Amino acid sequence: MRFDIDKSDLASRFMRYVAMDTQSDPESERFPTTEKQKELSKLLADELRGFGLTQVETDEFGYVYASIPANTAKKVPVICFCSHVDTAPDCSGTNVKPILHQNFDGKDIILPDDTTQVLSLSNSPYLKNHLGKDIITASGKTLLGADDKSGVAIIMQFTRFLVEHPGIKHGDIRIVFTPDEEVGKGTAKIDMKKVAADFGYTLDGGEEGYLEDETFSADAATLIVNGVIAHPGYAKNKLVNALKIVGEILATLPKNEWSPETTEKMEGFVHPVSIGGIAERASASFIVRDFDTSRLADHHLRLKQHAEAVVKKYPGTSLEYTQQEQYRNMKMVLDQYPQVVANAKEAIERAGMKVKTESIRGGTDGSRLSYMGLPCPNIFTGMQNIHSKLEWIGIDDMEKATQTLIHLAAIWEERSEG
Repeated sequence: MRFDIDKSDLASRFMRYVAMDTQSDPESERFPTTEKQKELSKLLADELRGFGLTQVETDEFGYVYASIPANTAKKVPVICFCSHVDTAPDCSGTNVKPILHQNFDGKDIILPDDTTQVLSLSNSPYLKNHLGKDIITASGKTLLGADDKSGVAIIMQFTRFLVEHPGIKHGDIRIVFTPDEEVGKGTAKIDMKKVAADFGYTLDGGEEGYLEDETFSADAATLIVNGVIAHPGYAKNKLVNALKIVGEILATLPKNEWSPETTEKMEGFVHPVSIGGIAERASASFIVRDFDTSRLADHHLRLKQHAEAVVKKYPGTSLEYTQQEQYRNMKMVLDQYPQVVANAKEAIERAGMKVKTESIRGGTDGSRLSYMGLPCPNIFTGMQNIHSKLEWIGIDDMEKATQTLIHLAAIWEERSEG
């Protein structure tokens, strides 16, 4: 069964959201890391109230919590749908200009604000699925923000549809929008008492039909090198520059393995993401990833050994190494609740798609939520080329994801006892 989704409203909703700058900041110690994220949170709360919802709340941290009341007498598990409002710091998110390309004909799309940015079938083969259909890009100087404002728009469209179609029976449904997911802090200040759900689903995935129940386990690592400082005019045989030592450590890392650019599928990696400091004290920050949580310790040990081998060559210098847990593979939790994934698979099939499962070489808020008591796989939205100037999304994919959520809400009600 297909539901009559207003695709024009869905597209305009998405384009309205991506035009708002909500980029998060990995260097900020505030929460949320940027105040501008709250502007979209406030807009979403106002729109949810406009749909007729009475239980809508935003807080000082930029979270949005809302409830769609049950319309059935059955005892149905409370289901939460979640997406994040922030966009990645990898590419500018300021002054995003979304462009609607109607009836895509397969020809190269030259983005107008930077004509060196060309979206084509060769660099984005998934475009073949959208021949004759409408897609949305940015204008060439920024990312689009489909990660994850496509998820936000889908959940909002789903909410509006349920409110306007009370004949679709469902239990209590929670809506949650989070800040700072892109910098690994999406659940740092979440109030699980306000979420108050039994099971959840994030809307933060790619191609149509994809359902993801496994993620990397992830840590952060920071190494700090303390050099030996001296006035550069009188530094001979005295100065030991910490910045150069950090650079030397990075140069020792393997070139053909153990990095994002040389690994795939279930292979883990260690990835330097930033460096900084001065001659006296310099640092490098890393992300450490593996599907096998037990292997994270091996990655940390190997990285530390690389650093120690370099630092010990320079008398008077020292090394500090710290590590921090970010999230864990959600499959360990989801395997204990097979109905969560099974219901999502059935919803995708009812929406007319073949289910495709994938292990995410990354993470979602669902990774952390699963370990906070909310088993939470990830559902597709259609986003493509995320975090880049060639990011794009097909409106049909967002419409299919909205269909999936409607079916999913109905399935949980159908499978529940009276």
